[in-house]
Amino acid sequence: MTTALDSSVLWALIKREPECERWQETLMRAASEGPLIISPIAFAELAPSTATEVELLEFLARLAILYEPLTPFAAHLAGLTFKRYRQSGGPRQHLVPDFLIAAHAQIQADRLAAVDRGYLRRWFPKLAILAPDP
Repeated sequence: MTTALDSSVLWALIKREPECERWQETLMRAASEGPLIISPIAFAELAPSTATEVELLEFLARLAILYEPLTPFAAHLAGLTFKRYRQSGGPRQHLVPDFLIAAHAQIQADRLAAVDRGYLRRWFPKLAILAPDP
């Protein structure tokens, strides 16, 4: 089972946020079930955490996270979903990168490790969301 990662999950680990230990356990369990991947968009969102792309790739490798390019199919799905979101009156609170990360996970993984504030389930109902147990 392939698990894609949202940058917010990795930022929680990097910043040692209160949820980081629960996320660590969740990701270790996910890694035992299959590969962990990150999209170019989430990778870009993590760029400020390191000085170079090599440092970031090394950090991800230590966590057994693989960089996986976005397919044209996933990018197209993100664009069409974002268009529906905006046409339905969705505010600019969520931007195209959020939709790209979700579409990457829906098309190229089995689930997305992310904090869902409701929009993922609404706009990507087929996407399984992985979160720490309560």
